Amino acid sequence: MTKLKNIKVVVSDLDGTLLNPQHRISDYTKSIFQELHNQGYLIVVATGRHHLDAMAIIETLEVPVYLVSSNGARIHSPIKEELFAFNLDSDVVKAALNVEIDPAITVVLFKENVWQTNKWNERLNSFQAELKYRPELVDYKNLEDFGAIKIFFSCDDHEKLVKLKDAILANSSEHLHHAFSLPTCLEFMDKSIDKAVAIEQVLEKEGYTLEQAVAFGDGFNDVQMLSAAGKGLIMGNAPSILKETLPELEVIKTNAEDGVAKYIASKILDKELASS
Repeated sequence: MTKLKNIKVVVSDLDGTLLNPQHRISDYTKSIFQELHNQGYLIVVATGRHHLDAMAIIETLEVPVYLVSSNGARIHSPIKEELFAFNLDSDVVKAALNVEIDPAITVVLFKENVWQTNKWNERLNSFQAELKYRPELVDYKNLEDFGAIKIFFSCDDHEKLVKLKDAILANSSEHLHHAFSLPTCLEFMDKSIDKAVAIEQVLEKEGYTLEQAVAFGDGFNDVQMLSAAGKGLIMGNAPSILKETLPELEVIKTNAEDGVAKYIASKILDKELASS
C-alpha cells in the first residue's frame, strides 16, 4: 500500500469511529496509537461527548492527546488544561426549548459537571463505562438556569427528531446550528462552534495545518472536519447518507474491525508494523 505523505497529525472521532461497538478502545487500537505517539505524530480526539466523559476514555490510550469535546465547545490539552470554552446563553437555550417536543424524545443539557435530562435513558448511560459525567433528572418547566455547553436530543424515531430540528431552527436559527451525530441523536451548538474550527486552533498552537492531518469520522457532526483535513476518511459503519454527502472521500473498514487503527498501520506507520 502507498504510504500517505506529509501527514503529521491524526484526528479521530470517538463513537462509531475509534471506539468499537461496545464503546471501548481495543487493545490493537491502543497499540497503534502508542506507536503513533512514539513516531512523533500529534494526536487529536474530536467528539460530541462531554470532556469529563471523553477524558475517561482517552486516558486508556496512555499517550498524550488533545481533546476537542462537545463538538468544539471545549478544548483540553494533553495535561487536561482547558484551552477554550464556550457556553450557550441561558436565554438562547430556553428559546430553543420553547417548542413542542414529542414526549418520546429525551432532552439533555450538557452542563460543566452534570448533564440535565427530562428522563432516565438507559442507552445514553450505557455510553459511559464509568459514570464520570453524571445525569441529573430535572423538570424543564421549573428550571431557572438553562445555560449549557450544548443541547442534545435522543429518540429512536428519526423523523420525530427531524420535525423538532425544523421547529427549533425556525425559532433560533440566528444563534444555533445542528448536527445528527447519529440518526437517533440530534445536537445543537452555537453557530460559531464546530469540530473543524476547534481542531484548527489546536493545530495552529502546535505549528501544523489541517492539510497535514488525516481525520476519521462517522457522523454528520464530522462533515466539516472530514472535508477540511488533508485526508478525510469515513467509517464503513457510517450512515449511507453521510457517504453520499461526501462521495469524494474514501470509506474504510468499520469500527468493529478496528478500521481506524488498521488504516493507520498500513498507510501511516512503518510497513513492518502493518504486516505484523
